[in-house]
Amino acid sequence: MNIKTFIRSLRAPFFTGVISPVLLGAAIAWNHQGYFMWGYFWLTLCAAILFHAGANTANDYFDHLSGADVINKDFVPPFTGGSRVIQEGVVTPRQMLTIAVVTYILGSAIGIYLAVSRGWFILILGLIGLISGYFYTAPPFRWAHRGIGEVFIGLNFGVLCVLGSYYVQTQRFSWEALLASLPLALLITEVLIINEIPDLHADKAVGKNHLVVRLGKRKSAILYTILLLSTYLIILALVLIRLFPLMTLITFITAPLALKIALNALKHYDVSARLKPSNAGTILTHLSMGLLLSLGFLLDKII
Repeated sequence: MNIKTFIRSLRAPFFTGVISPVLLGAAIAWNHQGYFMWGYFWLTLCAAILFHAGANTANDYFDHLSGADVINKDFVPPFTGGSRVIQEGVVTPRQMLTIAVVTYILGSAIGIYLAVSRGWFILILGLIGLISGYFYTAPPFRWAHRGIGEVFIGLNFGVLCVLGSYYVQTQRFSWEALLASLPLALLITEVLIINEIPDLHADKAVGKNHLVVRLGKRKSAILYTILLLSTYLIILALVLIRLFPLMTLITFITAPLALKIALNALKHYDVSARLKPSNAGTILTHLSMGLLLSLGFLLDKII
């Protein structure tokens, strides 16, 4: 397996899903205490990326076993239908499972070190992330098949990453960090929803009855739009009640993009190829939101 295939197997471009919330948690910590621990930050980021890689590869492995990716002919590369490396024969299922196990072990090792160094709360967050991420499609739980996978994705890539990053820096819990994680939790859930729409028929055929299968494409597109609007309403409300600094309103720069991808989803939810701008735009909105929220907290401290 060459390096290009390995990176593709990990679905590395999607690591923005954890990079953004880890940055946000660290930015809020710096806003609160005025100093920054770079070593612990990089360890936190590495652990989050390794856990994400483990979840991606485990999901690909178990989706292959279930037949979901094999029969999926309506996927929108590179956003839906998995990495496709198993289906193309460039990576064996055994190799994919090995990558998942190794990345989880490495991520867990860093997590244990952080728990010993900074506090056992990190271990609790890590265990929740490990169990919910691995069993997203793995038996016996298969959260995605039960229609609750979206909840765990929002929890892992929103709440756990932000809180974990904040706690590593400060060694304490923060309600502000928890609230700040909500927009990113919603946005990463929207990434999942918009990516599940093209996969609906293949997933339904193998019993992967996630939220989109249960709601159907049209209602899922409506839910996607509501959640997208909610991210901005949450930030505005928290600024108005003075729980968020005024500078975090800089996130509204992304509102035109959010409106564009929402309208596209509502119009083309039943034509997979035309959803591609929404697939890409949702990921970009999530990344931009995390970076701009982080910038808002940093500017608040500086100014």
